[in-house]
Amino acid sequence: MIIKNNTTKLLVTLSFLLIFPFVQKQWFNLYSLNINDITFYSTLYYLSGAICPSLVYVNSLKNYTYFNFTEDKIHSIKIIKGKRLLFLVAINLIFLSYLIADYIFINFDLIFNLFLEGITLPKLDITELCFLIFLISILLIFKKSKFLLKKIILVNFILISLYLWHVQINNISIDDQFHIYRYFGLNDLNLINLFILVAIEISFYTWSFLSYKTNLSDWMVSKPQKGDVIPFLNMLVFYLFIIIYYSILT
Repeated sequence: MIIKNNTTKLLVTLSFLLIFPFVQKQWFNLYSLNINDITFYSTLYYLSGAICPSLVYVNSLKNYTYFNFTEDKIHSIKIIKGKRLLFLVAINLIFLSYLIADYIFINFDLIFNLFLEGITLPKLDITELCFLIFLISILLIFKKSKFLLKKIILVNFILISLYLWHVQINNISIDDQFHIYRYFGLNDLNLINLFILVAIEISFYTWSFLSYKTNLSDWMVSKPQKGDVIPFLNMLVFYLFIIIYYSILT
């Protein structure tokens, strides 16, 4: 029954993501008729920019944050340990910490460039970046601070999405002085923002699997079972439809 309800909710959500951008386009057309006036449709169009990011926040926090994995290290013959585990832990932790640090920096960079003209956000040098990565890595090791970081990441996504919505509505040009501009070589900033979040989500899922319960204290991790992969596949399907949503909207 739980699986059936979750599937129904997912289908409703995905259907909404396919239909909603066409509704937004109609609101934009009506808004364009009185672009200099505040009307019902202009207000709807402005507010509609927060709906998809909020949906991402709620869905990610509920389904892609508090993972439960299969735990059968005693009877499993497929075990990751020793140097291989050390390599996976180090690479994933450093990569995830770097993505989080850079993503938060993108947020502040947009604030300074869009709303605080004349004030330049100083770039992080290699020492400062390494210290920040080390600090975030420490926070990711502990359960409470790890979940807090995930919430901060999702709030960061909402804020960046709203800034980009403001940029699009007001036809503000974003050039290579913006930190986000250097990602992926794409012109669609919404997709850049989304791809960064997806990269963080995948890395966070991997880190959650590696650090699940006593895995790190036992220094032994069972290889993923079929049930462990289902949340990851659901995540990919959900974000695929978010990509389609932004592609239709653009």
